[in-house]
Amino acid sequence: MPKPFVHLHLHTKYSLLDGACHIKPLVLRAKELGMTAVAMTDHGVMYGIIEFYKTCKAEGVKPILGCEIYINATAHRSSRDPNVPYHHLVLLAKNLEGYLNLAKINTIAHMEGFYYKPRIDKETLRAHAGGLIALAACLQGEVNVHLQERHLDEAEKAAREYLEIFGPDNFFLEMQDHGIPEQRVANEGVRELCRRTGLKAVITNDVHYLHQSHAEAHEVMLCIQTSTVMSDPKRMRYPGNEFYFKSREELEKRFPGESEAFDLTQAIAERCNVELKFSEGKADDLHFPTFEVPPGFENGLSYLVHLGKQGLQRHYGLTFDAPQDDFQRMLVERFNFEVSIIQKTGFINYFLVVADFINWSRSNGVPVGPGRGSGAGSILAYSLGITQIDPIRFDLLFERFLN
Repeated sequence: MPKPFVHLHLHTKYSLLDGACHIKPLVLRAKELGMTAVAMTDHGVMYGIIEFYKTCKAEGVKPILGCEIYINATAHRSSRDPNVPYHHLVLLAKNLEGYLNLAKINTIAHMEGFYYKPRIDKETLRAHAGGLIALAACLQGEVNVHLQERHLDEAEKAAREYLEIFGPDNFFLEMQDHGIPEQRVANEGVRELCRRTGLKAVITNDVHYLHQSHAEAHEVMLCIQTSTVMSDPKRMRYPGNEFYFKSREELEKRFPGESEAFDLTQAIAERCNVELKFSEGKADDLHFPTFEVPPGFENGLSYLVHLGKQGLQRHYGLTFDAPQDDFQRMLVERFNFEVSIIQKTGFINYFLVVADFINWSRSNGVPVGPGRGSGAGSILAYSLGITQIDPIRFDLLFERFLN
C-alpha cells in the first residue's frame, strides 16, 4: 500500500496557458498512484471546479477544491498602481462555508481588484477566511519571498499574521524543491520558522503538467501566453522540468526524512469535505434569490397570484370575482394550472425576480425583447410582463416551457 500523500498545490488546464493538466487524465493518474484525494488550485480562477469535482467523484478520488489567489502586499485591492507588489497564497475549502467564501474572494478579486491579475487585500481575506485552510504557496508567497532573501523576522511576522487570519491549524508553510537554489534557501527558513512558531509545513510540487515528458510542450504553451518563440533566450520559462505530478517516492528523494510533512498532506485532505449538490429538477435543489414581497402579502405565492391577476385583467379584461364566460373560465383554469406547477417546482422567486428586472428595464428605457423560445408559452409570464406574446392567440403550450 503506498504511503499517504496528496497534491495540495496543482494547476489544471483552467490556469489558462500556464497549467497543462487535463482533468480526466489527472484524476486517473492520482488513482493510479494510490492517492485518495487531489486538489485543484488554479491561478485566480475557479471555473474548472465543477468538471473537476464530478470527475473525481466518478473515479472515487476525493476532490479538494481550492484556488491560488493573488494578494496585494500593502495596498487596497482596487489599487491600479503597477508598483504595488502582490503575493501568492493557496486556499483550500474545508466545508461549504469555505467554498462559498472562496467563491466570494474570487468574485471580489475579479470585480474590484483586477489589475492584470485578479487581486485581493488582507482586509478581504480576513472577512472571508471562515472554512478555509491556507498554504504559504511557492517562492511568490509572502512568507517565502522573505525567506529566500534570508529575512527570517519578516517571514515570521507574515506567517503569524496569516495564522491570526485563519486560526490555529488552518495555516501551513510549504516546501518545494524543483532544483532551484532559492527554494533550498526558503526551505531551510521554513524549518526554522517551524521551530520558532510551532507551525507545520507540507511538501508540495507546484504541479503544472502531468508527466515530466510534458515539460517541453508546457514551454511551448508559455510561449503562446507571452507571444514569444522557443528560440528567444529571454522568453518566460520554468527552471527545469520538475513541475509534474510526482509520486511521494519521487518527492522523497528531494525531501528525505520529512515524513511528517508528507503525511500532513493526507491529514489536510481528510479535513476538506465539500459536498456540492446539483439540481435534479427538485425544488429543494434550486437556488434563486429570495424576492421580498411588499407589506400586505403573506408570501411570494400570494404576491405572484396578485400580479398575475392584474395582468390577466389588463390583457383580457378578466375579473376573477365577476361572472365568466367559457373563454374566461379557460383562462382561469390555465392560470391556476401554471401557478400550481410553478409552485411545485420551486420557481416562484424566479418568476418574481425576472418580472421585477424586466419591468424595471422597460420603465427605464432599457431595450427588452418580447420573449423567446418556449418561455412565450406561459400565460403567467405574459400576465407578469416578462413576455409580450399572447400564448392564447398563438396557441402556445406551457408544457414546452416548464413540465
